[in-house]
Amino acid sequence: MRTAAALVATGSLLLTTPAAAARPPAAASVSAPGSPSASEARGTAVAAARAASEGIDFGPCAGEQELPPTVECGTLSVPLDYARPDGERIQLTVSRSRATGKDSATGRAVPRQGSLVNNPGGPGVSGMYFPMLGVVPGWKPLAAAYDLVGYAPRGVGRSAPLSCTDPTIFQQGPAPAPQHPSAAVKRERAARAAAYARGCAERSGDALRHYTSLNNARDLDVLRAALGETRLTFLGSSYGTYIGALYATLFPSHVRRMVFDSAVNPAPERIWYRNNLAQSAAFEDRWADFRAWAARHHDVYGLGDTARKVGDSYDVVRERLAREPAGGKVGPAQLHAAMLKAAYYDDHWPQRAHALSAYLKGDPAPLVEQAEEQPEAAAEAENTRAVYLAVECNDAPWPTDFAVWDRDNTRLARRAPFETWDNVWTNLPCAYWPAPRQRPLDVRAGRDALPPTLVLAAERDAATPYDGALELHRRLAGSALVTERDAGSHGLAGGANACVNAHLTAYLLEGRVPGRRASCAPHPAPAPAAPAS
Repeated sequence: MRTAAALVATGSLLLTTPAAAARPPAAASVSAPGSPSASEARGTAVAAARAASEGIDFGPCAGEQELPPTVECGTLSVPLDYARPDGERIQLTVSRSRATGKDSATGRAVPRQGSLVNNPGGPGVSGMYFPMLGVVPGWKPLAAAYDLVGYAPRGVGRSAPLSCTDPTIFQQGPAPAPQHPSAAVKRERAARAAAYARGCAERSGDALRHYTSLNNARDLDVLRAALGETRLTFLGSSYGTYIGALYATLFPSHVRRMVFDSAVNPAPERIWYRNNLAQSAAFEDRWADFRAWAARHHDVYGLGDTARKVGDSYDVVRERLAREPAGGKVGPAQLHAAMLKAAYYDDHWPQRAHALSAYLKGDPAPLVEQAEEQPEAAAEAENTRAVYLAVECNDAPWPTDFAVWDRDNTRLARRAPFETWDNVWTNLPCAYWPAPRQRPLDVRAGRDALPPTLVLAAERDAATPYDGALELHRRLAGSALVTERDAGSHGLAGGANACVNAHLTAYLLEGRVPGRRASCAPHPAPAPAAPAS
């Protein structure tokens, strides 16, 4: 569901009893049912019309954004509350690289097709760097035809940033990460989650309630209008697919082309508690994939010649780090965060296996390098988590009784210990959330309501399990689903699979979809790197 998970050292999604997931919070009200109000629809139209008239004044990007001169930046004004479009406004930062208009291979002129807007996921992740992809060979055909447009969603980076605690205390150095926590640990983490939720309310006040997925979708329509586009061409990855799905439901006549890359399950009853349980279960399978790969390369890493033995080696590392953090910086929690990235992206496998191998042979340096927290990134990491929680906690009802979380996750951790409790600690502030909760929108589009759309999914993706792509495909009539078989890296667009990329390019450049469903063979597994390298 979110690429942000890898950035803030956790995963986050779901699988419990529907009754527990659907129970409204006792400590916070639930807003009107999951259909947008007429006032918000009118407010969005007012804001979009205003944006179409004003446009975006693009110019050089701020130095701290570290973007190349080929990328230009501007700001977009959107209502904080779409029910009051003439009330308080916030500014979103936007980046753009203009279409080159030229085929990089032949030098021939390429007709411009408008703006391709990207949301890379999260919630809480900035897309400001998306235009830089225009210089990457695989993206050059798209950069020839489209202005590549990125933005920082509300709350993220310089876009009316959210914060829930002092970033200087957000990272607390080496920390434990028990896979089966004691009652005392659970009480301590619940108290910490409640304090974090209070901090969000204290720092943001009434504005906190307006950081939602529905408002992210409305912001997207205002951005479309500001770019001068009558219809939107959009590439959403991970959580970005949920924004796109909401957009397609709210504004079907404004859709030109839409790519849903690694799709969140949009079923209202799955947003977000049950999705997080499903994610924890899926990460166990993806962790097993890494262990099986390392076992096949026992001659290189020496971690064990079976997946079970590799797991035993990992447990040895965890236990040693609990007694003595590596370099005084890396404890079990930091180790887990690093290994979670390997569960997201298999191109991390050689690095992580090397780090484990070196540590067991007496050299902690590679592990410290890969797993230590970076103080200079603390503010960004805290902002990411604040936005993640604001959006997901506001979006839907969550269980407010810790006993429900304890029951569901204790049961799940018996068979999926790798990520289950770490996922709980990430999301637990939603149990104590002070802002009103919404009812999730029923995402769907009937036949002919939308132009053809494209869903990309890997069968073994853990961050957004494959059933989410199937559900989105079912709900959006006329969509095409491209599946990378027997693979699990999160985020396929522009990645290592040439077959997937060919479908992506054909769709965005020509509007062609491969029938209702197509499949691609998996991309090659990463080659092992010798520890000496």
